[in-house]
Amino acid sequence: MKQKTFHLTSLGCAKNNVDSDSMVQLLERDGFHVVLTPQKASILIVNTCGFIESARKESYKVLHALAKSKKPGQLLIAAGCLTQRYADDVAHQVPGVDGILGTRRWMDIVEVVRDLRKKHYHSTKSALRPNPLYHLPETPTMGTDEQGVLRACIAGSSAFLKIADGCRRPCAFCAIPLIKGTAVSRPVETILDEARRLREMGVRELVLIAQDTTDYGHDLGMKDGLATLLEKLIVSVPDIDWLRIMYAYPGSVTDRLIDLMASHPQVLPYLDIPLQHASPSILGSMHRPSNVDWVRRTVSKMRARIPDLSIRTTFIVGYPGETEEDFQMLMDFVNEIRFDRVGAFQFSFEPGTSSEALGDPIPRRVKETRYQKLMELQQSISLQINQSYIGKILEVLIEGENNGIAIGRSYRDAPEIDGLVLVEGRAKIGSIIPVRITGALEYDLTGIPG
Repeated sequence: MKQKTFHLTSLGCAKNNVDSDSMVQLLERDGFHVVLTPQKASILIVNTCGFIESARKESYKVLHALAKSKKPGQLLIAAGCLTQRYADDVAHQVPGVDGILGTRRWMDIVEVVRDLRKKHYHSTKSALRPNPLYHLPETPTMGTDEQGVLRACIAGSSAFLKIADGCRRPCAFCAIPLIKGTAVSRPVETILDEARRLREMGVRELVLIAQDTTDYGHDLGMKDGLATLLEKLIVSVPDIDWLRIMYAYPGSVTDRLIDLMASHPQVLPYLDIPLQHASPSILGSMHRPSNVDWVRRTVSKMRARIPDLSIRTTFIVGYPGETEEDFQMLMDFVNEIRFDRVGAFQFSFEPGTSSEALGDPIPRRVKETRYQKLMELQQSISLQINQSYIGKILEVLIEGENNGIAIGRSYRDAPEIDGLVLVEGRAKIGSIIPVRITGALEYDLTGIPG
């Protein structure tokens, strides 16, 4: 086990992966070397997720496993969303944790490691087991003290670029503001510089991420900040093939943003807009925009302006107070709008959120039944939409190969969460090639080089 080695496990979403990669950069800058197996590392780091109960369980499972298998001299740091909100619980439930680092201060990882190594040396000499080192200051982070690291997670020829962090929306079910704090946007010039660096590294797809990308720039005094940022990106990195927008907020998709998607092929005709429900009463209880007619009008307007538009959304089933009529309203809405992609989640009770007072009254079996019904409906819709692409030619970004089949994604498919295009024959990884679609599955397409 080398003295300055580390192993990092990243859990949760792409936004968490960006923070993980940023910590890796800082540690490597300080002379540490990343290793792929925990047994060979002197420092073990878990960048946890604490968004919902299932994510917390996964985080605890990984922490327990690493703590149990720790060797003498190894140090275990629990970082990220779970520790930001539940630091004491982590310390009590995982006795082997040596350091606690919140998600808001990921850039202090080197400082925490240095302090821990000093503390461990002195505690070893005195034969006393130290309590975990807590590092949870409330200092704002975004764009002010990021220490010049690239705030992106590169996956093949694609990169997730974080443009903001935190959220100022009042969604009743969501713990993100409790974990991350209010929305803080990164400076435009910093983002543009990073986009240019990513282009030089061969990135072909730039995925803009934040808790709410459509709120970008509000805290900087910008109006329609996301559209402004996209306009500048188009000029700064015209040779990055795809610019993809994730996590748009209902009511914040502006005409200017729609025009950009319609008039610039570089900005993919893909919209990810988590709607959460279709019942006005449930949306009101969620503290979400409840004007479902706005969604209908906006989707209709976008489809008229952008004929090839692909729309992804997310829904919650089993929210407190959701009646059978509310759920049927959601089903009818999905059947009416016919989204290309739908993600669904069963309501997760989150203490501390404004929905806490509502409890969790809907039985688990009812949630599961509604979830299955919604996904079965969407599967049939997705299959029908996919079948409409048979005979058409799509540009496909090749990401891998398996047994003579090239594997890639079209503009319709965001990395990690949407479908794939399976192409007969071999193709260069990282290339974008025309593919004639010959077959359709519920989530994926098949084709031949076009």
